[in-house]
Amino acid sequence: MEIRNRRFAPALVIGVAAFLLVGCKSAQPTTPTEAAAAASVPAAPESQQIAEAVLGRQAEVIAHGDLARNGSEQLLVVNRFASTARDKVQPAHSSAIFVTRAVIVEKNDGKWTELLRCDEHLKNTRGYLAGAPAAPVTGWRLVVNPDTDQGLELQFAPAEASEDASASNRNAGGRTISVRWNTKTKRYQSLDQSHKGFLGELPTLETPQSILK
Repeated sequence: MEIRNRRFAPALVIGVAAFLLVGCKSAQPTTPTEAAAAASVPAAPESQQIAEAVLGRQAEVIAHGDLARNGSEQLLVVNRFASTARDKVQPAHSSAIFVTRAVIVEKNDGKWTELLRCDEHLKNTRGYLAGAPAAPVTGWRLVVNPDTDQGLELQFAPAEASEDASASNRNAGGRTISVRWNTKTKRYQSLDQSHKGFLGELPTLETPQSILK
């Protein structure tokens, strides 16, 4: 597995290395009972294995396929809020997903590469997404809008994970950041307010400038 962005490398490489080491262990003698038990457990699909390598055992794949309409297989993987925390921020009729982390990975030539990460910040392989909050966010309200022509659109908004959420999260809570694949730059970027143009990345959070591309 190849990681092209040093910003994302540690979490993904560690998880995948552990996965590969398990697969490389030499065969050990097993009893007939152990062999029968192992045969009865279906192997996890590759998508779930990759998801767990990226975001741990609580990872959930919520979208899988040619998400960007660029001809490549991609996974959208999330860690959801705990149910008790989610109930405080999610109306019963809402279709939003409340997450603490989200990642999009893409498969090319048999190798998976991380393209987009949402944790305390929103960032792609070049830097922080313009328009997103500069202050750390503890949880996100995520709406996933599939689009057969332009590809998946993700809408992120900071959400309170608990009643004592930070003031910075409460102040940013009404702002939504829309993210879509940019066919020109070949990466996920945030959309401007018109939804017709893309905003460039910020190399550091201390640079409060966005470039329209």
